[in-house]
Amino acid sequence: MKVFPAIDMIQGEVVRLLKGDYGKVTKYSLSVEEAAKGFYADGARYLHAVDLDGAKSGNPDNAVSVGKIIKAAPLFVETGGGIREETQIAKYLSSGAGRVILGTVAVTDFPFVVRMAEKYGDRIAVGVDAADGRVAISGWRSVTDIDSVSFCKDLAKAGVKTVIYTDISKDGALSGTNLDIYRRLMDIEGLKITASGGITYLDEIGALKDIGVDAVILGRALYEGRLDLGQAISVAGPQE
Repeated sequence: MKVFPAIDMIQGEVVRLLKGDYGKVTKYSLSVEEAAKGFYADGARYLHAVDLDGAKSGNPDNAVSVGKIIKAAPLFVETGGGIREETQIAKYLSSGAGRVILGTVAVTDFPFVVRMAEKYGDRIAVGVDAADGRVAISGWRSVTDIDSVSFCKDLAKAGVKTVIYTDISKDGALSGTNLDIYRRLMDIEGLKITASGGITYLDEIGALKDIGVDAVILGRALYEGRLDLGQAISVAGPQE
């Protein structure tokens, strides 16, 4: 199972949000390059980079910082936030990103995501962020009436290979993740699931691996010393 340490960015700074609330931001005193290099030194071979400004604005506001991350260490970098057009997908992929994450646009322009999945294959992932089981968009500020599990099924039928599923109520809370939802998602045929949001304990990583989750994203628990990246990777298994 792959382990993706997370670098979330606001105005080029490394931050974490509590439950997706932009009013509850924790800033960390290291650069994006330092974060990437540190994760690589600790054994990471994958990295999850999110432009939080872009998630709200719909523009790739932290594209320069994403580029710095890609160049900082030989990591497979997946990145998302504010990506609404193919030109930006192509820019990220040509600059060395391993995968691009589409979020809000998957709801507002589903046919576009289908076309991108057909064209770029597994280099496209969709981020499904859920509040009380409903899909949230626009930096988690707007909650739709769309059932998150049904939406994941629709994505799989449309040819999307990877979904990054976040339970917003767990994200950044250091209280554990929602194992039950990942058990449900594993029933969707042909879809790789990345678990994101609230993963705090080594036994959760083991449980997610056992149920067949493809990858996990670790954020605040790493930054605040609740999880050791090396130990998390040991539980998850070889990363290359």
